[in-house]
Amino acid sequence: MNKHFETLELHKILDMLSEQAGNEETRRMIAALEPETDTLKVKESLKKTEDAFDLSVKFGTPPFYNFKDVRGSLQRAQSGASLSLRELLDICAMLKQIRGLTDYHASCGDVETVLDPLFTELSPNKWLEDKIQNAILTEDEIADTASAELANIRRKIAQAGVRIRESLDKMVRSADIQKSLMDNIITVRDGRYVLPVKAEYKGNVRGIVHASSATGSTLFIEPEAVVEANNDIRVLQGREQEEIERIIAELSSDCASCAETMKRDYLTCAELNLYFAKANLGAKMRGTVPEISDDGILELKKARHPLIEADKVVPVDISIGRDYGTLIVTGPNTGGKTVLLKTAGLLTAMAMCGMMVPASDGTKISVFRHILVDIGDMQSIEQSLSTFSSHMSNVVKILKTADESSLILIDELGSGTDPVEGAALAVSIIEALMAKGSRIFVTTHYQELKLFAIERENVENASCEFDVKTFQPTYRLIIGSPGKSNAFSISSKLGLPSDIISNAKALVSDDNRRFEEVVAQLEASRRALDRQNTELGRLRKEAEEKEAALEKAKEEFEARKDDEFEKARTQAMRIVENCRMQSEKLLDELSDIRNERNREAFDKRSAAAKSMSRSSLDKMYDEANPVRKREMKEYKPPRPYKRGDNVILADIGKKGILASDPDSNGNVFVQVGIMKTKTNVSHLRLAEEDKVTVGNKKAAPARGVSKVGVSGKLERKSSLELDIRGCAVDEGIHEVDRFIDNAVMVNAGIVTIIHGKGTGLLRQGIQRHLRSHPSVKSFRSGVFGEGEDGVTVVELK
Repeated sequence: MNKHFETLELHKILDMLSEQAGNEETRRMIAALEPETDTLKVKESLKKTEDAFDLSVKFGTPPFYNFKDVRGSLQRAQSGASLSLRELLDICAMLKQIRGLTDYHASCGDVETVLDPLFTELSPNKWLEDKIQNAILTEDEIADTASAELANIRRKIAQAGVRIRESLDKMVRSADIQKSLMDNIITVRDGRYVLPVKAEYKGNVRGIVHASSATGSTLFIEPEAVVEANNDIRVLQGREQEEIERIIAELSSDCASCAETMKRDYLTCAELNLYFAKANLGAKMRGTVPEISDDGILELKKARHPLIEADKVVPVDISIGRDYGTLIVTGPNTGGKTVLLKTAGLLTAMAMCGMMVPASDGTKISVFRHILVDIGDMQSIEQSLSTFSSHMSNVVKILKTADESSLILIDELGSGTDPVEGAALAVSIIEALMAKGSRIFVTTHYQELKLFAIERENVENASCEFDVKTFQPTYRLIIGSPGKSNAFSISSKLGLPSDIISNAKALVSDDNRRFEEVVAQLEASRRALDRQNTELGRLRKEAEEKEAALEKAKEEFEARKDDEFEKARTQAMRIVENCRMQSEKLLDELSDIRNERNREAFDKRSAAAKSMSRSSLDKMYDEANPVRKREMKEYKPPRPYKRGDNVILADIGKKGILASDPDSNGNVFVQVGIMKTKTNVSHLRLAEEDKVTVGNKKAAPARGVSKVGVSGKLERKSSLELDIRGCAVDEGIHEVDRFIDNAVMVNAGIVTIIHGKGTGLLRQGIQRHLRSHPSVKSFRSGVFGEGEDGVTVVELK
């Protein structure tokens, strides 16, 4: 690995990535991984990692097995060689991996990713996979099911063995033979069944001696009676081996026929494993996919060094390349300056390797041609180089390589020699690198470099914050402010005598002292500003929360206001209806005594009373109308209004049904919900469903009981009326029951049943039924203007 990447410890990240891989080929790919300098390739690689991450989140990580490199075996099969059982099992495992990835991709449905071409080029071969799996049990054993011939041969071998054992069992149980045997058992020598015979009784068992015991006291004799049977088994075993070799050769030939496809699929599986390994490592690091560019801008948001434990690492914001190309970082030792450099370099290298980085959304990383690093103690005894010499040797190489597409990270530039000369060298080196257009991170303790950053354009100071009260670093990077080394404070905290520290302070030059005082003042001002910003942020958050609470309260108020208006209007309408009922009762009483007075005089008085009653009712309806009016635009209806039209009351935004034709003044009654309201036609708008032409008339509503919608409110043809004209008595009663039940559900007070005059049978039957109806409080026939005997007005309980 490039020594600069090794200094940044990129190899340790690759080791972590290897742990996520499932096979050796992917691990080899990871070991060969290096930061890519082609921006398009970096973007493509990161996009594949991002899509692998998204698939893992939605559908889980696909199955990756520890498949072996089968390309050598496949090459041998192509040359005509027979493979070993182990090799065939490895190929079967490879086929299982290919099928597993194909099935996984199919389970993802229609989700499109840049990984689709890799998934689709896989060619599963379930037939060959099953054939190998069914034929081979282990790397040492072929299954009986590998072929019908093999199963037949093995069955014959087993049967011959049974016959031999039966024959030998008889000999063992024979009294003449039993005394000649060392043990009453049957054993096998050189693949043949034999009996263990005592040496001194050799003549009692006729047969072939195959072996003897170590002491020579036992001879293993194959009796003549089973020699032929043993020979048959040997022949069958030979045939078995031939069949096994034929099966293996056939399987090898099958593998050879698709060898090229499997070789390609082997690399595809390994590549897919690489991207999902990157995704899994990114998830483990809680990483994100950065924005990639080649403009030299590096912006890390809440970046974390991936090799520091998650509960100890402190996120840091790092920026360079936008407003300035060189960042000079100062601060005390152990303040986190070196970790800062390594974080910037390592995360850049990881992104160029197509890996997610441990940083927050909004992170932007540029692709550099070179990442050049000089970090750490490079003293070399073998090469007789001091620390300064080693650093300078490395800096010389950096100067030779650096260009406008280089990210340069140098720790403690110019240290290890005389401070004055070291600072001068550091300034000169930075200027030379800036002239090449490089992006430069430098850490230092030299005040000359702090002044250089203040005076020079395109250079910015930064400091690693240090808490002088606790004498602990906070690891925050403060851009725009140089840091103090705090050497005197730290030394005092560590126990250095105060007189030594005082003497040291006296030895510091006035210029350096004044500069440190200015830096201290800047630091104090920055801290005060940070506190103010924190307080402002808190106040802003409180203001936003209060604003949201007020907005929510306003919405709730508006909702309640509408409800209260509706309740008030409903109550007013109910009062009007009750007054109307009382008025109608009075008019009924006047009608009863009509014949007892002068008819002509009475008619005039009755008409005057009716006119006054209607005038009072109109006034009450007006008072019951909503007090809140809406602004109305000029409107001309597409046709004259007529009773039964679906209309909208424009001033209150409510829908209703026109319950009467307009009078001479343009006033109408509109049924809204369970209440009737009076208004002028100028306040009405035809609903969309009633804007029909003569040639496209709307279908008339069905006669009968009013329907109840999902809202629970009645949809009426007119003012809570039921028209049952033309119905038989039984049918009419049935319709009346349904109508009254619906009216009770919506808490209606007064309803009207239109039955017509006719013979009077339907009216009599309906009124007789109403006398015993549990929901009816009272009823009466209609009066003049209501339909008289053709209707019945019902008051509900």
